[in-house]
Amino acid sequence: MSRTNFDQLLEAGCHFGHLKRKWNPAMAPYIFMERNGIHIIDLHKTVVKIDEAAAALKQIAKSGKKILFVATKKQAKEVIAEKATSVNMPYVNERWPGGMLTNFTTIRKAVKKMANIDKLTQDGTFANLSKREILQITRQRAKLEKNLGSIAELTRLPSALFVVDVYKEAIAVHEANRLGIPVFGIVDTNSDPHAVDFVIPANDDATKSVQTILDACCAAIAEGIEERKVEKADAEAAEAQAEEEEAKPRRRRATRARKDAEESTEEEVAEEAPEAE
Repeated sequence: MSRTNFDQLLEAGCHFGHLKRKWNPAMAPYIFMERNGIHIIDLHKTVVKIDEAAAALKQIAKSGKKILFVATKKQAKEVIAEKATSVNMPYVNERWPGGMLTNFTTIRKAVKKMANIDKLTQDGTFANLSKREILQITRQRAKLEKNLGSIAELTRLPSALFVVDVYKEAIAVHEANRLGIPVFGIVDTNSDPHAVDFVIPANDDATKSVQTILDACCAAIAEGIEERKVEKADAEAAEAQAEEEEAKPRRRRATRARKDAEESTEEEVAEEAPEAE
């Protein structure tokens, strides 16, 4: 069953591309027609591509891996934060920190610095600092939180990137390409789809368009996470049952040995008892 239908995408305005003069010829296969100087995206192809992307995202989530969501443009910032948080995935909706993927160890150090500042506030060290030092550290913490707070739980490189507007987030896409990390992207008519592994041709400028596509993709991720939980619970139950079956013969042997010992003791007591005169 398809996760989205043609009418949903049409209502959300997913079919509106950019002006014809701003188009990227590589997007030609996904363009249905031109109307009033604006390219119209073929939503039949968008439906198919959303389903392909959703299926792949579901498998990644099912395997317990992380997907990093990226959208720094105004129209998508709040939506990406809300949707990524709903499926417990990291996201970047402020400026993309250069080297976020290719220099991941340095980014992790900055995140640890944020954790260290938190530790200072908890262990009472702050009380011994001057007002000026406290103000400087507080400002530094706020800046780190704004740029890196949403990836604080990302302890290793993500297994995939989901990007809204691959043209604007070209640096993020390039870093993922260099490291062989698959890229899922909402690609408008002004962008190059060749750098994206899972292309979703659609309007990336309208909040409703982005939200409709993210709803479908995040629903698939949620399904993957739920299936992983069920499989894990089933595996644990099967393991417990196997251990139970394995323990049964041991318990039977122990019971038999205890009975034999009791019978032996009774016989010894009977033999030692003096015969009645």
